[in-house]
Amino acid sequence: MSNPQSPSARHRVVVIGSGFGGLFATKALRRADVDVTVIDRTTHHLFQPLLYQVATGILSEGEIAPSTRMILKDQANAAVRLGDVTGIDLTERTVTSEHLGQSTVTGYDSLIVSAGAQQSYFGNDHFAEHAPGMKSIDDALELRGRILGAFEQAEVTADPQERARLLTFVVVGAGPTGVEMAGQIAELAHRTLVGAYTNFDPRDARIILLDAASAVLPPFGDNLGSEAAETLEKLGVEVRLGASVTDVDPDGLTVRDADGTEHRIASVCKVWSAGVAASPLGAQLAAQSGAALDRAGRVAVEEDLTLPGHPDVFVVGDMMSRDRLPGVAQVAIQGGRYAAKRIAAEVAAAATGRPAPERPPFRYRDKGSMATISRFNAVAKIGGVELTGFLAWVMWLAVHVVYVVGFRSRVATLLSWAWTFLGTWRGQLTNTHQQITARNAIAQLHHLERRVEHPDSPVARAS
Repeated sequence: MSNPQSPSARHRVVVIGSGFGGLFATKALRRADVDVTVIDRTTHHLFQPLLYQVATGILSEGEIAPSTRMILKDQANAAVRLGDVTGIDLTERTVTSEHLGQSTVTGYDSLIVSAGAQQSYFGNDHFAEHAPGMKSIDDALELRGRILGAFEQAEVTADPQERARLLTFVVVGAGPTGVEMAGQIAELAHRTLVGAYTNFDPRDARIILLDAASAVLPPFGDNLGSEAAETLEKLGVEVRLGASVTDVDPDGLTVRDADGTEHRIASVCKVWSAGVAASPLGAQLAAQSGAALDRAGRVAVEEDLTLPGHPDVFVVGDMMSRDRLPGVAQVAIQGGRYAAKRIAAEVAAAATGRPAPERPPFRYRDKGSMATISRFNAVAKIGGVELTGFLAWVMWLAVHVVYVVGFRSRVATLLSWAWTFLGTWRGQLTNTHQQITARNAIAQLHHLERRVEHPDSPVARAS
């Protein structure tokens, strides 16, 4: 284990996470008289709202996940360290991270924690094997492999029952991610892949969107939620509300309806977008500072986004709980910039011998909520204004391309969108041999398990 950094003449800022909060905080400190160290478990900044487009073959992972080092290479006061943060010591002011068995301790004068969130299965973590979430590039690539793999398997099977199971895609969770994912799987099956297969028609695919709630897109309100549900149904998506998932296995899901009855949905490809949980680092911060945690593991922060009793530690983005702020990118961006501005102002005051300026409370500027449903169709809520259809879709495109990091990535994203939305082409429908081999090995293992446990079942006999 290495020792903490030796005392520096300059103020040391450690940023945990290179998502929206961490990256925008770091960039906002580029002119400050500080040394910034960004620590993250990945080497890239992830534009998470566009992950579903990687999973459905519209965008490549490079377009939404540029290298953090390349983004910050011209920022002289910023350094990037690859490592999984395992410990934060608020008393000693240190952050411990690990990479390839090497443990590193980094000292700080100010800390910005923006470690994001992970998928929540509400205590049923074993669901993850059969229904991946949508929180990382690995998740998106895994889902792309499963979606395309299901179509490929449907081409070679002679069993109608097995083909129906392969062509049933279930998305759990009717929030923005679930709605966008269901809509794009429907467009992939009913538009892009039409004519690509010999032995079946991709338009026979079933896409089912499940949610235990009573409405689609609850934060958007009843009108926009109903509009989104109607649009999805026109695309061929079956929307089932008041439906709770009680079990997930390789062959499908068990669903409990609002009246308490349970039934099975036979499906090979399942997507989970039903809940989020904050980074486990939140529990460490709460235990040391006395801050409260909400049910999602988010840390209750002061009005300046700091921990109680620790004005040097800012918590931003999906990790913090304050004034019922939504878990959207804008909260993280504005929170990161706010923390950076406070640090820079206080460092500048200290350098001239002036007292630290008073910190104004963080004020979130709500720039609205948007969700795309299909090409030329979206819903948007901006203040009290509700928009649907083509205008909302154009606004969605404009807002999202602005926050894609890097000019080349923006151009590549626009070109990919043009090919996809103006035609039927999707340029990212690659399923690698390694993915196919690994997935086939897992499938064969599950088939063997089913034959042992249920030798007389139709699926076991088919295998």
